Amino acid sequence: MTADHRFGHLEKVRSALSALVYPLQYLVSLPAAGLDWMSESLVTRKALLRENARLKEEQLLLGSQLQRFAVLEQENRRLRELLESSLKRRERVLVAELLAVELEPFRRQVIINKGQRDGAFYGQPVVDVGGIMGQVVHVGPFSSTVLLITDPSHALPVQINRNGLRAIAVGTGQDGSLLLEHLPSNADIRRGDLVVSSGLGRRFPSGYPVGVVEDIRLEPSEPFAKVTVTPSARPGQSREVLLVWPFETADDSTLGMAGLAFNP
Repeated sequence: MTADHRFGHLEKVRSALSALVYPLQYLVSLPAAGLDWMSESLVTRKALLRENARLKEEQLLLGSQLQRFAVLEQENRRLRELLESSLKRRERVLVAELLAVELEPFRRQVIINKGQRDGAFYGQPVVDVGGIMGQVVHVGPFSSTVLLITDPSHALPVQINRNGLRAIAVGTGQDGSLLLEHLPSNADIRRGDLVVSSGLGRRFPSGYPVGVVEDIRLEPSEPFAKVTVTPSARPGQSREVLLVWPFETADDSTLGMAGLAFNP
């Protein structure tokens, strides 16, 4: 031991012995190492499962929030279109939302969430971003019923924007169709002509889009032409509409959600 301590003569012997003993040490430590590896693997797997579940929950949450943001973005775009269209007018207007749509055949009505407490009244014009949509035919405390211009019982005084030719636009019971009545067969009207409200009768304000001439049919036995108009309003797509006070001048005191008013 002294010689080995001072001169290291047994170093080679110890190296040879450690090489011989190493397999035995490895075999002895193998069960403990295996248990440690299995325990670490199980812990890692549980952690991965928990993290995976958490990430899935976050993904669902973010997905639902993203869908909500998309809905809000679309609603914001529609409101901007409505408000931008109202900026061209001096009438007082009020934003309303659709609550229900009448599903009876040949009956075109919708229900909006504005009523007497908001100042809505019988016969009040209702427009959307495209143009005139209808008029209020029933007013409740918190909601109103709107008769669409496509209803068979509805008639609207209109004129051709190009030349001022007057006519009556009558609903057909179909969402995408109006008929112009009392137009002579030789009337100056063309496909693609813009039809706007004439303001006669003081029910609807003048100059609002009503539709575009889609088809003109002339019958030799009939004194009047049969003119079909595609409405500009989109009640099947609109979620928000405008109630219009056609002959009431807007002022700054009526601004607000209870009665939105705008000046050009």
